[in-house]
Amino acid sequence: MAGSPAELVFPFVSSKPIIARFDGGDITSDAGLLLLAQADRKLGLTEALSNNILDVRDPAKIVHPVVDLIRERVFAIALGYEDANDLDSLADDPALRAACGRRLVPQDRLASQPTISRLENRADSKDLLCMALALAKIVVGQLPRGTRRVILDVDASEDPCHGQQEFEFFNSHYNAHCYLPVFVHITAEDGRQRLMTALLRPGNADAKTGLFGILRRCVQLIRKRFPKTEIVLRGDCAYGQAEVIAFCREHGLPFVLGLSTNARVKRLAAPGEQAALSRAGIKDETARFYASFHYKADSWAQPERVIERIEITAGAINPRFVVSNLADETAEAIYLFYCERGEQENRIKEIKLDLRSDRTSCHRFLANQFRLLLHAAASVLFCALQDALSGTSFAKAQVGTIRLKLLKAGAQAIESTRRLWFRLSSSFAYQSVWHALYARLSCT
Repeated sequence: MAGSPAELVFPFVSSKPIIARFDGGDITSDAGLLLLAQADRKLGLTEALSNNILDVRDPAKIVHPVVDLIRERVFAIALGYEDANDLDSLADDPALRAACGRRLVPQDRLASQPTISRLENRADSKDLLCMALALAKIVVGQLPRGTRRVILDVDASEDPCHGQQEFEFFNSHYNAHCYLPVFVHITAEDGRQRLMTALLRPGNADAKTGLFGILRRCVQLIRKRFPKTEIVLRGDCAYGQAEVIAFCREHGLPFVLGLSTNARVKRLAAPGEQAALSRAGIKDETARFYASFHYKADSWAQPERVIERIEITAGAINPRFVVSNLADETAEAIYLFYCERGEQENRIKEIKLDLRSDRTSCHRFLANQFRLLLHAAASVLFCALQDALSGTSFAKAQVGTIRLKLLKAGAQAIESTRRLWFRLSSSFAYQSVWHALYARLSCT
């Protein structure tokens, strides 16, 4: 059976053809943006970010205020549209327009890609610093009241470059031309690991590049809200260096850091390894033992406690070393605590794979830092959703799952004289979760 040019015919149901036509009116596949906008209003996130950007445009010619541009870009990133070019078509999406406070009339269209790109390239270093501080302050504000101990996890990740960009360099470790952003996550006693800040760095940056500046500001923000809270710094062996240890000593931070091995460390570890070998014997099963000793590198101000995990399989030793100033903990407890830093790697994968934070394809380095902060803001919004999902079947769901099952919801948008309606499917599988999310995101 042939249809008109406006019809798509699919003869799939018995003798009755299926007719598809693009005449359903304003329909969105992203109705969950309404919940995301609710989370944003509760946190005041996009408003705080926009308030820290100096708008140098002529006020008489502004059609899209900075806060609208920030909301549009962050919401689009959260829903999986990481490319600014996507906004050329998304500018008419009813859910995105409603989430950004716009009506469905043609003259109330959202900004397109060129306007967004001009904003990205207009931001300077002062804007970016103020935005990063505003983001970190909101994250600290999300921590539970009465928090007595927080953990700061720090780690870097490869961000492959897109051609000849400012400060792209070849990194031999990753065998790629890349940027090397560093991420700082904070974990309080509720166990939720939150992205506190992200700093884009040149591809040839070492572990300490930019580290102390962001750590200093993070510590100040935490202590401003929780003056007596213990702050523990945790990182891999890239951070087990004299300058990092000295920083922790200066600021009164307990630390648990990976330590690279050398001849002196191996010599000090030998007695513990021999004792472990005698206990393990020659067995195929893997046996693990823990030992500790004090070691002072030439560049260290004082001896520090070194914990060794001794893993023995068939008489072969596989050692790992950690340096820490946690005096009251056993060697095993400290090492197991160090291993928990692997959860940060999962959070970094989440922001890279689900939120595409590596979409730093602008030529200007500062424009790419601006983009990274917007991706970080999207991560903070999802963390607010994850908090609100506590006690539901999505309590431990990651960003990709929340987006696919809860936010990617189809709805028909209808604007009347007094209201803007979004009609979702009556058979939507997660109606109860939506109601729970709305209730928790609406309370102050």
